[in-house]
Amino acid sequence: MAAPGLRAALPPLSFPLTDIPLLPGSPRRLSPRAVARGDRGPKHGQQYLKVPCPQAPGQQGRSGQQGSSDGESGLASGGGSSCSGSVINNYLDTNEPVSSEARRSRMHFHDNQRKVDYVLAYHYRKRGVHPGQGSPGQSLAIVSNGETGKEPHPGGHSDIELGPLDALEEEKKEQREEFEHNLMEAGLELEKDLENKSQGFVFVRIHAPWQVLAREAEFLKIKVPTKKMYEIKSEGSIAKKFNELLQKLSSPLKPRVPDHSNNKMKNLSYPFSREKMYLYNVQDKDTFFDNATRSRIVHEILKRTACSRANNTMGINSLIANNIYEAAYPLHDGEYDSPGDDTNDRKLLYQEWARYGVFYKFQPIDLIRKYFGEKIGLYFAWLGLYTSFLIPSSVIGVIVFLYGCATIEEDIPSKEMCDQQNAFTMCPLCDKSCDYWNLSSACGTAKASHLFDNPATVFFSIFMALWATMFLENWKRLQMRLGYFWDLTGIEEEEEHSRPEYETKVREKMLKASGKSVVQKLGTNTTENEDEDDEDKLTWKDRFPGYLMNFASILFMIALTFSIVFGVIVYRITIAAALSLNKSTRSNVRVTVTATAVIINLVVILILDEIYGAVAVWLTKIEVPKTEQTFEERLILKAFLLKFVNAYSPIFYVAFFKGRFVGRPGSYVYVFDGYRMEECAPGGCLMELCIQLSIIMLGKQLIQNNIFEIGVPKLKKLFRKLKDETEPGETDSAHSKHPEQWDLDYSLEPYTGLTPEYMEMIIQFGFVTLFVASFPLAPVFALLNNVIEVRLDAKKFVTELRRPDAVRTKDIGIWFDILSGIGKFSVISNAFVIAVTSDFIPRLVYQYAYSHNGTLHGFVNHTLSFFNVSQLKEGTQPENSQFDQEVQFCRFKDYREPPWAPNPYEFSKQYWAILSARLAFVIIFQNLVMFLSVLVDWMIPDIPTDISDQIKKEKGLLVDFFLKEEHEKLKLTDEPAQRSLGGGRRSRSRAPSWAPSGQSQPGSIASSGSQHTNV
Repeated sequence: MAAPGLRAALPPLSFPLTDIPLLPGSPRRLSPRAVARGDRGPKHGQQYLKVPCPQAPGQQGRSGQQGSSDGESGLASGGGSSCSGSVINNYLDTNEPVSSEARRSRMHFHDNQRKVDYVLAYHYRKRGVHPGQGSPGQSLAIVSNGETGKEPHPGGHSDIELGPLDALEEEKKEQREEFEHNLMEAGLELEKDLENKSQGFVFVRIHAPWQVLAREAEFLKIKVPTKKMYEIKSEGSIAKKFNELLQKLSSPLKPRVPDHSNNKMKNLSYPFSREKMYLYNVQDKDTFFDNATRSRIVHEILKRTACSRANNTMGINSLIANNIYEAAYPLHDGEYDSPGDDTNDRKLLYQEWARYGVFYKFQPIDLIRKYFGEKIGLYFAWLGLYTSFLIPSSVIGVIVFLYGCATIEEDIPSKEMCDQQNAFTMCPLCDKSCDYWNLSSACGTAKASHLFDNPATVFFSIFMALWATMFLENWKRLQMRLGYFWDLTGIEEEEEHSRPEYETKVREKMLKASGKSVVQKLGTNTTENEDEDDEDKLTWKDRFPGYLMNFASILFMIALTFSIVFGVIVYRITIAAALSLNKSTRSNVRVTVTATAVIINLVVILILDEIYGAVAVWLTKIEVPKTEQTFEERLILKAFLLKFVNAYSPIFYVAFFKGRFVGRPGSYVYVFDGYRMEECAPGGCLMELCIQLSIIMLGKQLIQNNIFEIGVPKLKKLFRKLKDETEPGETDSAHSKHPEQWDLDYSLEPYTGLTPEYMEMIIQFGFVTLFVASFPLAPVFALLNNVIEVRLDAKKFVTELRRPDAVRTKDIGIWFDILSGIGKFSVISNAFVIAVTSDFIPRLVYQYAYSHNGTLHGFVNHTLSFFNVSQLKEGTQPENSQFDQEVQFCRFKDYREPPWAPNPYEFSKQYWAILSARLAFVIIFQNLVMFLSVLVDWMIPDIPTDISDQIKKEKGLLVDFFLKEEHEKLKLTDEPAQRSLGGGRRSRSRAPSWAPSGQSQPGSIASSGSQHTNV
């Protein structure tokens, strides 16, 4: 590779039409389209570097002839020819020895100076080589018309007829060449390998020189630190001492990483401007913009660079969607497990964050933000706050559970149920095969229900509703604090480009409207219709079929979920009836049916979750959203709706519907002929709700969230490795032993977004808040899962995924609205769980309205109604009853009039009194908790007071600093002007000396060419 000084000394070259500068290995296209496009010569100011290579004896004449015919003597290379090592506009054949000195880093071009900011990867196949066909065995040559084959015989030259696959590859190659040419016109510098094999992968390395970075940073309004630093206002003396003590106590929990956010001093930030370079402390132009910012700038250029040959599509995403390129990604900062003392941000993140051994440490949020960008930094900050907030709720939940354990022996209703002297003879649980039974046989269920159905759960539900509000308020405050330290305050929404699918639909609409065929449209000059393309868009009429399909599909999916829940209900009813026929299994019917049904529900939920995720993506695609942000928001809403219904529908059934439509003895409700609707256990449905909730929650966390996240990526990686090993083609043994960083990153899993991570935590948040009244230990299991989840996600991002593009954003977007909605809905759901599912209200009504001594003595008898067994329908009486005594009346759990009443088996006054109390409790509970939530929201300001003061202070300081620098600039410019009046031309020649050291004059950056300058 030529040195930068040599490159700078070479003047721009001009080529005639027949000598177009080609990419290495590119064909000389003889088609009319290529001739029409051939007038694109090098632009003014763009430098083309051509390094001649030594020629072997006997090749001099042939190379000269080819050079005169092709204009690129360095491109024609025979097998083993050293002429393949030409460099044209930073394009390089890496098979050629570049330099005797060692490579400084695998993050740079082969000149050891220019940093690789982005990588494009694509697979190529030479003409005549079909998939599954390896190297032809002869030495390959790129001949004058770009064909790859055997060495051409002298005097025998003829064109090879293109097959369908060859034509497709040729078209892709032309589109890549045009796109890369447009990237170079935008000022980027590219380096790539020659396509000197029959087929293989090529990596296009992209470097953004300083003038491009400066131009794009100004265009994107990227905030950068100025020279001015100021002291952050400290708290009062008491708060300051408490904070210092807290810092000392928590020092063992802090990761050992550089402190990127100094809590005492902060730089003033200002959007980058090339005209105000004197504001910034530009000591080294190579490191002024960090790697994440550099890759973000290159990605923005890639997104807006057009390719007219690819139907005038806009951006790299469209080309990847059309398989022109296979991948585009920024590089990781080296290896995370490299031996030695060399450190990089990736290695530091792995050691202090992405290992399970450091689970007790805080997250290095600032380093995460620096490496991955603000969007991913905010996710991990949110996850960390959520996990830390689970600690107090877990402690309170354990206390509530222990309270239930401590008072289990003092619970009067449980004692009455377990007392065999009461001898409550219960009605049969099924027809014919089921016998009468004593209520004391359900003693264990009654005691277990008390663990979760006690007065403490009511207060825990109120606490969790306030907890959810406090969590969201504290997140808003943390979000503002991070926004202040990360310079996110006042950033504008970036303009988004249209998605490739949207562009395709608009183009199809225009073709249909104009009456032209696709061939005619592609043959015309597409640039003439660019204005029309901008004006045209898809209306609601164009999207109506997609909307209709969305509506119908979502209804179908919800109906499918409900039907599966109903199918599990039928399974429970039929299995319970079947097990009741056998005496050996009759005693364990309820436990067996409940456990197996919950496992079936869990398996179905896991399967449907994967299906619904894919369906949500498909439905969003046919809706054709215009931008990626709109696509992501609509996808999130659909996926959340489907997964919410899928995860919670079995739980909602047990909580609010099971046992409500059973009927009564003598008038039961039957699903099918002979199969009665299932009833709740004698202790109520709350215990079964707890079992259902715990198994589904733990099962999702263990199987879906952890095993799938760990196992599936490893299987994909193994599959890709086996596929690469089995694919035919030439491999470079030296290259495989020392792979480059872009090779290592390409083998990683592509980054697909944060939606799965957020969705997983949002569903868990629902388990923690929606039904916490029935399962106080839910926050404990969520906390244990999240301690592992943080490190699991960290390890995945650091070691298993390609580096994501850095995205600047001020908040977590639509996820906050979903969290807020779940928090409000949890108040209603917990109110109904306490009022309807538990026995809290019936006990309260009995104690204060019907009890003779104000206690719960006699409560069980009060909840049981009488039934005359002689009124059982024919054929439903127990066969061969083995009950010890003759039964005249049996009991069942309901509030109905006795058989001797004027209106037998009608709902009693107690039923209506308890129903009224339940509704009143729901209204009071909901309004009380909502009022307390609003009060908490009002008491906790969204923006911390100190941050609000600092933002105001920063604005004033920025104005003062700006005026001071402008004044200094004017003073410096006035002095040379005054001296020039007396000193003449000599003094005027020294006028630019006011410019700071190591810094160009304003305006010189944009005109300094495409050279990389070290300062």
